[in-house]
Amino acid sequence: MEEKQWYVVNTYSGHENKVKEKLDMRIQSMNMQDYIFRVIVPEKTEIEIKDGVKKEKVKKLFPGYVLVEMIMTDEAWYVVRNTPGVTGFLGSSGKGAKPFPLYKHEVDNILKTIGVTDKPVVVDLKEGDKIKLIDGPFKLMTGKVIEIDKENNMAKLSIDLFGQETTVEAELTQIELDK
Repeated sequence: MEEKQWYVVNTYSGHENKVKEKLDMRIQSMNMQDYIFRVIVPEKTEIEIKDGVKKEKVKKLFPGYVLVEMIMTDEAWYVVRNTPGVTGFLGSSGKGAKPFPLYKHEVDNILKTIGVTDKPVVVDLKEGDKIKLIDGPFKLMTGKVIEIDKENNMAKLSIDLFGQETTVEAELTQIELDK
């Protein structure tokens, strides 16, 4: 069996999120979960200050494109290609030629830019453990684990912020066991 790889899918401009939605629905309805894994619209949030007002603006990194992690079988290729709003795959000459996947370093750079990790996080933490934050806005603070969400690589923590117990969320990669 082929391994899963990332492909770039071309969409109508401005339809990236609709294509992601439709593709996610098709993956479920056509039982393609074993062949099509993740659909990502690469975006990043920018802060814009206009007339003294601070606004967060979500900006697409590649307008007109979505990333799809999949195993390139005939059936999976057909499902993605025939999703409404999809105009084709990048790296395919057309005429029935299957596209080329992205290189691993390209995918890693894109995922890192949008704050998604492709590496599985192994966690030996459990609820109640004392932890230290090693990255992020609460770096060097200590607290304890309230809840762990392994699926999204996140943890809910209780930290002492200005003498008050405060609940914060952090990525599992930002915390370590406090010895």
